[in-house]
Amino acid sequence: MAPVLEVRDLNVRFATPDGEVAAVSDLSFQVAAGEVLGIVGESGSGKSQAMMGIMGLLAGNGRATGTALYGGGNLIGLPAGPLNRLRGGRIAMIFQDPMTALNPYLRISRQMTEVLQVHKGMNERIAREAAIAMLERVRIPDARRRFDLYPHELSGGMRQRVMIAMALLCGPDLLIADEPTTALDVTVQAQILDLLADLGRDTGVAIVLITHDLGVIARLADRVMVMYAGRAVETADVADLFADPRHPYAQGLLAAMPRPDDSGALATIPGQPPNMQRPIVGCAFAPRCPLAEAACRAVLPPLVPLGPGRAAACIKVAA
Repeated sequence: MAPVLEVRDLNVRFATPDGEVAAVSDLSFQVAAGEVLGIVGESGSGKSQAMMGIMGLLAGNGRATGTALYGGGNLIGLPAGPLNRLRGGRIAMIFQDPMTALNPYLRISRQMTEVLQVHKGMNERIAREAAIAMLERVRIPDARRRFDLYPHELSGGMRQRVMIAMALLCGPDLLIADEPTTALDVTVQAQILDLLADLGRDTGVAIVLITHDLGVIARLADRVMVMYAGRAVETADVADLFADPRHPYAQGLLAAMPRPDDSGALATIPGQPPNMQRPIVGCAFAPRCPLAEAACRAVLPPLVPLGPGRAAACIKVAA
């Protein structure tokens, strides 16, 4: 089956007064219909900026190059008109903070019906009924009454459900979820993840899930790409990554996960991520890696296949 989205050699750069920032470098991945691809890494690893580059949502000083094949065309460099017709329609995005993503001055009803009127050409009456039906689908109780409320009149979990409903209104075949549970408590997080899993299974939408939380990856994703300093350092099926992480950074992330049966101190990865304004020679993780040797600081390790669906960018693993 052909992938819904296939990204090849994506690079994202930002021009700043102190020099160019290389946010994403030579990133390649793909996601198929009905599949959840999890992208995980520390803050600043390039997860969100990669998706912003693909969607044409970078800040004014940002520039994306490479290829993002979708529907037979390249999203990178697509003019605003054709891109706007895709965004919110065939490609949807859920942001991590619904309070800033939703317009606080407009009722939920206005924000949802506008999506259907713009992308589907519905009149207001039909758009209202379709939007209320979608709110019910994402399990908002008493959806018809809540439909005409303002965002601040809803709880955080309800606002996130509204964002999911808006994203799914036009029946997209690609959904990008950027930290969709970060601002929610643990119980609501679980509800939102279960909802996304059910919707993905029922609709066949391809989902790219961006998160720093490996627990979220374990619960929802089918495959995972681990990013560090703007590059993919490991790709694997979720079960394989959790059973046998191959890259030292992935091993460190897994070791730092809290576990119910662990009463001791959490493991940590020493040091800090690199300054992306400075050229990186060799492996970016080498200054923090317990296995690093001289060659690691001299040679940029490529992403080497390790078997079906697996790859890692580490000369120790490749050896």
